[in-house]
Amino acid sequence: MPDPAATNAPELSVSELSAALKRTIEDRFGFVRVRGEISNYRGPHSSGHAYFSLKDQSARIDAVIWKGVFARLRTKPQEGLEVIATGKITTFPGKSAYQIVIEALEPAGIGALMALFEERRRKLAAEGLFDEARKQLLPFLPSVIGVVTSPTGAVIRDILHRIADRFPRHVLVWPVRVQGETSAAEVAAAIDGFNALPETGRLRRPDLIIVARGGGSLEDLWSFNEEIVVRAAARSLAPIIAAIGHETDWTLIDYAADLRADADRRGGKGGSRARQLASSLADLGRRHAGAMFRLSERRRNELRALLRALPQGEAIVALPRQRLDNAASRLDGALSKGHDRQRIGLARLSHRLAQQSPQTRMARAAERLAGLRQRLRRALETGHDRRTQKLLHAAARLETARTVRARHEQERITATRHRLEALAGRLAHCFKARIAARKTQIKTLEQLLGSLGYRQVLARGFALVRDVNQTPMRLAAEIADGALIDIEFADGHKAAVAGPPKGPGAAKRGAGKAPRKREQGSLF
Repeated sequence: MPDPAATNAPELSVSELSAALKRTIEDRFGFVRVRGEISNYRGPHSSGHAYFSLKDQSARIDAVIWKGVFARLRTKPQEGLEVIATGKITTFPGKSAYQIVIEALEPAGIGALMALFEERRRKLAAEGLFDEARKQLLPFLPSVIGVVTSPTGAVIRDILHRIADRFPRHVLVWPVRVQGETSAAEVAAAIDGFNALPETGRLRRPDLIIVARGGGSLEDLWSFNEEIVVRAAARSLAPIIAAIGHETDWTLIDYAADLRADADRRGGKGGSRARQLASSLADLGRRHAGAMFRLSERRRNELRALLRALPQGEAIVALPRQRLDNAASRLDGALSKGHDRQRIGLARLSHRLAQQSPQTRMARAAERLAGLRQRLRRALETGHDRRTQKLLHAAARLETARTVRARHEQERITATRHRLEALAGRLAHCFKARIAARKTQIKTLEQLLGSLGYRQVLARGFALVRDVNQTPMRLAAEIADGALIDIEFADGHKAAVAGPPKGPGAAKRGAGKAPRKREQGSLF
């Protein structure tokens, strides 16, 4: 088998190669926005993380959403949903694969939102949340009206103005955000909060709840398409009026509410019927006054008849004679009026017959045709102007978006440069502080070593005895007589030969008893 060719390339372990690839990919791409269709999504994992894939016609990429990010997502992943994912590209060394760690998720355009809208509408309709049998009748004149909307928009002022204009009622306003990530939860909490109020008391449950918001795009009104809002409206004990957007803006809460009112009729229908009530009261007042007048006249006539008591024959026929005269005079007038009425009717029929002549009808048809031709011309001009304005508006928005994107990128680069400079300064300061701490520690250890070393003991007048092998001798019994020993003093070494102890004191101590071993204390 031939030997492999010599090379200077360094050998890398699998872990080193995987780490190098991971750093290269993350440095090269950083944050990206990827558009694709969600595939193989089975819901969140038991750990709370979500794993799935993004694919298009010819490629796929693994994706992961961590638990904390998943809880904050406004648009949750769904199988087959086309989305735009924002995150960073990284690698997973355990499978030798690359993946995107998603930090933001949004539907890919109006088409995806409409598909999600229709799917959610069919699901909730199948549960019976939109059935007409579930809808409640609105109170004729509610005492308390609850309003769920933004306290700073024009909608609340419009509602309060309309209610005050028609018939002043007590209004409770529950301020919420009508757009954004938390708006759906706030609207649902407001509806449930109104229904949780007691039925009696100073602060009681409203007789009617109005959920209102001004017009906007489908994305702006998306909070009112969330299931949490629709289910809160469906289980509300108080009737609900949905006043979301304009007449063409439909949301799912419009189907679940008891009545839908667009922005132009907001707060009027169902909110208060003061004009109807005032008209009914005025009509009843007129009828009551007329009835009282007729009753008084009848009582007066009855009283006069009773006072006459046995009237004469002339008096008896006087009233019928007067009635006959009145009827005769009325008959002459009625005949004259009938003749005039017939003559006028005949003139009208003649005029109508003249208008139905072929010449007249052709003239009217010609005028109508000319009017339609003029309307068609105006419509063509108006459509052309509208399309031109729309194109100019789109161009202006595109230019603004490009400028804003460039400014954001420049700001991000500047912020990153400043952060790197700050980190470099902190690193240099930490390095200097660490070196100084280590120097101080070494000096402390040197001082401790000097204070604990045996040379300090020698300096106090002690000596260290070693044998020929330089082994310290701790006891006199360990040294044989005549042995060569080395004695170390504080200022140097001296060689000596061991011998028995000498002197008068030693002889007296040794008489009458066995010799005792001399012990030398430890020098350590």
